[in-house]
Amino acid sequence: MPLYLLAALLGAGLGFWAPGLSPWGEVLLWPVLMVLLFATFLQVPLLALRRAFRDRAFLLAGLVGNFFLVPLLVYALLQLLPPEPGLRLGVALVLLVPCTDWFLAFAHLGRGDMARALALTPLNLFLQLPLLPLYLLLLGGRVGGLPSEALVQAALVVLTPLLLAPFLQARSLGPTLAARTVSWPVPLLALVVFLVALGYAGHVGGFQVHLWGLVGVFALFLLLALGLAWVLARLFRLEAKTGRTLAFSLGTRNSFLVLPLALALPEGMALAPLAVVLQALVELLGMGVAVRLVPRLFPSPLDPGGPS
Repeated sequence: MPLYLLAALLGAGLGFWAPGLSPWGEVLLWPVLMVLLFATFLQVPLLALRRAFRDRAFLLAGLVGNFFLVPLLVYALLQLLPPEPGLRLGVALVLLVPCTDWFLAFAHLGRGDMARALALTPLNLFLQLPLLPLYLLLLGGRVGGLPSEALVQAALVVLTPLLLAPFLQARSLGPTLAARTVSWPVPLLALVVFLVALGYAGHVGGFQVHLWGLVGVFALFLLLALGLAWVLARLFRLEAKTGRTLAFSLGTRNSFLVLPLALALPEGMALAPLAVVLQALVELLGMGVAVRLVPRLFPSPLDPGGPS
């Protein structure tokens, strides 16, 4: 956690005091994120991935949690916000869609099951695209057509390393490459945290009056999402590592996908992208705590010092 906290503070500080550097954070974020995902995917054996797709209990728990229970939770949390359309729309946008990128890195760091995380990722990605407009309609939000270029970009960021990693694993250099990149996810995630803070933290100062209320809502969402994962893991009788993966899936949101959508909204919705940016920063700090907390919520006898 100290590494990610330092990266977030350093990036935010540079974003505020040297705003000319902020565009570099936005430009470099996507390619660095792709390298992070590629290094993470390389660590997953292909046989384990095949077994993960047969774990119907986990996949069903993930879909019920992300696309039924979390939207209900978001609806309840929106009632805590002032009746500002742009603010509520931004919060709904970012909390309704499950993360499909750094969720994998946090699941890895939090000792989750990476094969099952990879199995759930394409389902989360392809279901959230058609369901997001429906959710917004049911919540009373209005948003124009979702920019197709933003959707394509977000899909490519995940799918390119997702396809490249198993392709290389099946070649002779696969094991060597996996061994050489085994330590990459930690520093790469710290770099992603730094770039997010650098690229977007400067936008947060535009709505101080809503700042702490939103921080509280986003922190409460994370706590309740972890609680939902704990309950679902017991209902579906998931193993400890699988329950951890579910917790990171419910707790992380797809801010990278919805930020371009929020930026494309009409001028009267100017608070929406600021809410998305703030959620990403709160989530980064919260995940630094979650990678330590989640293994304790889902203890395993196989863990060092775990229950016998």
